[in-house]
Amino acid sequence: MVYIILGKGFEEAEAIVPCDMLRRAGVDVRLAGIGGKEITGGHGITVCADCVAEETDLTAAEMIVLPGGMGGVHSILGSETVLQAVKKVYDKGGYAAAICAGPTVLAKLGITDGKRATCYPGCEVDMGAAKPTGEAAVIDGRVVTGKAPGTAYAFAFALIEVLRGKETAEKVAAGAVYR
Repeated sequence: MVYIILGKGFEEAEAIVPCDMLRRAGVDVRLAGIGGKEITGGHGITVCADCVAEETDLTAAEMIVLPGGMGGVHSILGSETVLQAVKKVYDKGGYAAAICAGPTVLAKLGITDGKRATCYPGCEVDMGAAKPTGEAAVIDGRVVTGKAPGTAYAFAFALIEVLRGKETAEKVAAGAVYR
């Protein structure tokens, strides 16, 4: 199971594109809303989440994905339930993934310490002991990071690669006519 966390003000493309591509790869994905099921993104698009983060055992996940969007990141930082779940999933051998400003949450939890990572330009100052690369998407062990909304597909395919293998990621990318 993969949970993609939606907090008020999340970056819509960074949540929906990975969710769509992961589902095409056969991954069981749930959108988990902080504080409710109807969550409005940073550009006014309201999404109906599959579940409420605070009412779900997020720690049963194989991976937790944190989209960016400054509002969404602030919502995540304000949710002890989500923060504890991300840390617990990672500590027990699962994956932690984030895109745009989302990797700064992983940095605050110490998950990116010493790891290659990418984030939205300008957020590098909040990446702590990570090694920022500036790449579209980066896989470093059990940490997957993406740069920005424009790299949501590259990020999604990196998520598929770690969960289902490179061949599956390439197959889904070809089916989406990703170049």
